[in-house]
Amino acid sequence: MKKIVVTGSNGQLGNELRDIDRGGRYAGRYAFLFTDVAELDITNREAVRRFVAAEQPAWIINAAAYTAVDKAEGDENLAERLNADAVAYLAEAAREAGANLVQVSTDYVFDGRKPADGHAWTEEEPTAPQSVYGRTKRRGEEYALAYGRSLVVRTAWLYSTYGNNFVKTMLRLGAERSELGVVNDQWGTPTYAADLAAALMRMVEVADEAPDGQKEALYGLYHYTDEGMTTWCDFARNHASRGAFLHRERHHDGRVWSCGSATRVVGTLETENPRDVRGGGARVGGESEALYRAVGVGAVGEWNETVGRSD
Repeated sequence: MKKIVVTGSNGQLGNELRDIDRGGRYAGRYAFLFTDVAELDITNREAVRRFVAAEQPAWIINAAAYTAVDKAEGDENLAERLNADAVAYLAEAAREAGANLVQVSTDYVFDGRKPADGHAWTEEEPTAPQSVYGRTKRRGEEYALAYGRSLVVRTAWLYSTYGNNFVKTMLRLGAERSELGVVNDQWGTPTYAADLAAALMRMVEVADEAPDGQKEALYGLYHYTDEGMTTWCDFARNHASRGAFLHRERHHDGRVWSCGSATRVVGTLETENPRDVRGGGARVGGESEALYRAVGVGAVGEWNETVGRSD
């Protein structure tokens, strides 16, 4: 049975991978070893090398990252350590152990200037990160791709019942306010973390099943999101229209959000909400031709169809 080490397993994606493990689909085929900073500090090069050498995994899925986009502007050192240096250490350890590496990246490696016309960024287009977060994630990509036996998967607007994300922020604010102002001129594709986790595991599965002579062709850079496009404002309105702001909702952790019955979502412009961060925008492509062509993985469905499964 092959071992998969998952880093950052207490976050959104890591917890969705835990759910996949609990579901038993890969029982008898893969043994998951879930780690977070308490078990493995991925910013410690020697600790990473020792851990991977001892465990001898077939795969390392790096679900850890510094994802506080705005905060990273004033905390570049830590963002660099988590998003770039740690990936270099994982790639080095993977090389020494003969393991494969899955690195999750972001649409923030792009500059966010592509018109919101439904056209997705492709893997071939040049990157131009405009933020500390985007630049450090891009360097992480480079370290992973330099290893060779790696799958780098860019995604966007990740959300789930786990961790911190836009949906949870809207639920919290909806419980506190009668009106929410949400940016309505930034476009992207919300991606349910459970869908991404399933796609990553399918990629791992396909790579393992490929004949030796074909494995090398599967490694590389891919894009994965759910389908469709929306703005942050319409994403929030989708929750409001489904009653997410109008009722008491019990979440997986037992907490109950008492949402205001009069919460209204109002669109604002990015210029009305000045930030130091640019990037992301448009989408990185749930229908990625490269991903489907290589491993037969496509998006599960439209983002507004998957939202209901996160409640």
